[in-house]
Amino acid sequence: MSSLIEVTEEPLSVERHRLAVDRASSGACSIFAGLVRDHDGGRSVQELEYVAHPTANSVLAEIVAEIGAMPGVTAVAVSHRVGRLVIGDLALVAAVSSPHRAEAFAAVEELVERVKARLPVWKLQVFTDGAEEWVNSP
Repeated sequence: MSSLIEVTEEPLSVERHRLAVDRASSGACSIFAGLVRDHDGGRSVQELEYVAHPTANSVLAEIVAEIGAMPGVTAVAVSHRVGRLVIGDLALVAAVSSPHRAEAFAAVEELVERVKARLPVWKLQVFTDGAEEWVNSP
């Protein structure tokens, strides 16, 4: 189903994900690219640090298997970056291919929602005023 499922410290590539889901049977590829933004909750963000639980890769693989079982989905690829990221860096890239666009749009949206809800990755936000805040931490 997919050859690209990873939680990594390496920079992410949208094109690498597109190529991972490229299939002759697919007429559509929908891609989500989650970027580090410069603000959150009205505060200016300087950088982020993502930390993953050791089970993160297996949870990601479970989610991909679920999305891959959706009707019309031909391939799925997803990566989440960990470590220190700066404004503009890719934090999450998800790609889904299918014969038709509606299936690809629906599947990539569901993929991102499940990753956000279930992936054991926590975010430390560092604000420009020096304050820090953990997000999604236990």
